[in-house]
Amino acid sequence: MKISIVVPCYNEEVALVFFQKEIDRVSQELMPDVTFEILYIDDGSKDNTLQEIHHLAEQDKRVKYISFSRNFGKEAAIYAGLKNASGDLVAIMDADLQDPPALLPEMYHAIMEEGYDSAATRRVDRKGEPPVRSFFARKFYRLMNKISNTDIVDGARDYRLMNRKFVNALLELGEYNRFSKGLFGWVGFKTKWIEFENVERVAGETKWSFWKLFRYSIEGIVAFSTAPLALAAVLGVIMCILGAIAIVFIVVRQLAFGNSVAGWASLACIILFLGGVQLLCLGILGSYMSKTYLEVKNRPIYICGETNIEKK
Repeated sequence: MKISIVVPCYNEEVALVFFQKEIDRVSQELMPDVTFEILYIDDGSKDNTLQEIHHLAEQDKRVKYISFSRNFGKEAAIYAGLKNASGDLVAIMDADLQDPPALLPEMYHAIMEEGYDSAATRRVDRKGEPPVRSFFARKFYRLMNKISNTDIVDGARDYRLMNRKFVNALLELGEYNRFSKGLFGWVGFKTKWIEFENVERVAGETKWSFWKLFRYSIEGIVAFSTAPLALAAVLGVIMCILGAIAIVFIVVRQLAFGNSVAGWASLACIILFLGGVQLLCLGILGSYMSKTYLEVKNRPIYICGETNIEKK
């Protein structure tokens, strides 16, 4: 049995040594009967991540790598790893050890002995994370589960072990705008959830700022729900009704009381409000149209700049 570990990397030169040591420990001490392939995906790193991967590949023949021509994002890195993984089972892990490799034996047992197609992980707490970020993360998961048909578990990580059937199903989804947490739930299959307490980064700094996470959440909503479009339609209907009521009110008042002092301030507020609603609706529509625009271009999800994987 062979397990491929897909490791997306972006400016992780400091963390890679610690990650490789932990993988070596788990593979030798906890899973000696399993063959491993460690597949590093360098997502256009600007530091010495690629050089560090070269060094690891020279020391360990199990290490394979793909280096992108530029930064395409973590979603593209995950897709590239899944596409090029050769193992019977495939795991996705972060290089910063926030995804504990020590959970791999339990995940392996879930698939091989308990009949699951996938073993996924979720954090039961968010220790060490800013309170504001934790608050909005929880709200995002609740919102997604209400407005989409995809089940996204609160605290879910990308860290999971999957059998070949699960991986092949993901690869059939060749969309350009990817949101893996949603795709994992969309393909279905039998999944066991394994809980663990939050782990701090072993080294380096997080690449996910609040703004990047916000943009990522918007991409997830647009990718798996049409609720924003429905909201825009409802707002349009409400504004039309209010506008009709206002017209009737103005006509009746004019007929009953004659000319009245013009309310320029209130009129300006109404115009600004309606203009804001229109721009909001146009923005929502534009988000969906932009995603469609990118999809129909049919551009590759990533471009490989360098690799040590032999072409078949």
